[in-house]
Amino acid sequence: MRRSLIALMLIFTPLSYAENQDDPWEGWNRGVFEFNETVDKYAARPLAMAYRNVTPQAVDNAFSNVFGNLGEPLVIINDLFQLKFAQAASDTGRFLINSTIGLLGIFDVASHIGLEKHDEDIGQTLGYWGLNSGPYVVLPFLGPSTVRDASGLAIQYSLPSDIDVLKQTMDESQVFYSPTFLKFLDLRADLVPAEGLISGDKYSFVRSLYLQRRQYLINDGKVEDEFSDEFEDDWDDEWEDDEFESESIDEEAFSEEELSLDDGSREIIEDENQTTQPVDSNASPQASDAVLDEVPVMNPSPEPESSEVDEEAIN
Repeated sequence: MRRSLIALMLIFTPLSYAENQDDPWEGWNRGVFEFNETVDKYAARPLAMAYRNVTPQAVDNAFSNVFGNLGEPLVIINDLFQLKFAQAASDTGRFLINSTIGLLGIFDVASHIGLEKHDEDIGQTLGYWGLNSGPYVVLPFLGPSTVRDASGLAIQYSLPSDIDVLKQTMDESQVFYSPTFLKFLDLRADLVPAEGLISGDKYSFVRSLYLQRRQYLINDGKVEDEFSDEFEDDWDDEWEDDEFESESIDEEAFSEEELSLDDGSREIIEDENQTTQPVDSNASPQASDAVLDEVPVMNPSPEPESSEVDEEAIN
């Protein structure tokens, strides 16, 4: 749960904080949000920080694994209602393996053998069958939700939960509150690392994150990109235009280089091309001597006599 929320925060930032049309009750929601923030500041967060400070990471992971494993039956039911039969079989295998080999879910053995954990609930099932999410709403103590998800929570709380399973194994009914408290304390402690990722208006950030995360879960991680096809077409057109322009520029540069040569340079190049001839390897030695005879020999200038130079210098 903790890793999923942090990853989704990184995926969906930066977010737009403009007024959202899905939040017509923003005035009321902000009031409830401030109430929840006050409760969190003076009660939930201090307890969560104390829990993190005194609880080893291995124990914290064990608690999270146990509560996650107890919630698997509800996930399997929603898999079936969403017609995800392969996923339902995988989640059933997770539950059986972790409940037995994993010692009632303390160890997440199923993940190590390739059985991925899924997150399905009644709100997602209602969305799968086309029910609109409705307006955004902030619930006291429970936090962000929508009308559809709040209805799903009401149905879920009316059903036997993972805490009820623990209650049936206990002799004293008052001990029921201990796992309930521990479950939400563990959940709040897992959210502490994600607090540093929040920026700007916290209410708008949480609202945008929640709505996009729910849409992400309902679509099973398939995010539609409305501009992908148009962008690819524009990119191909721009690439072809750039390639055509580069070729034309190279041709123009080559022609300009030819034009930049003066007449003298052209004559030198032509003379070099005319004088440069291939050497015939089969030519006779006499022919080679004849060619050498035609080459003019430069006579060295006579050296002046040293005596004459000395007499002129004396005079």
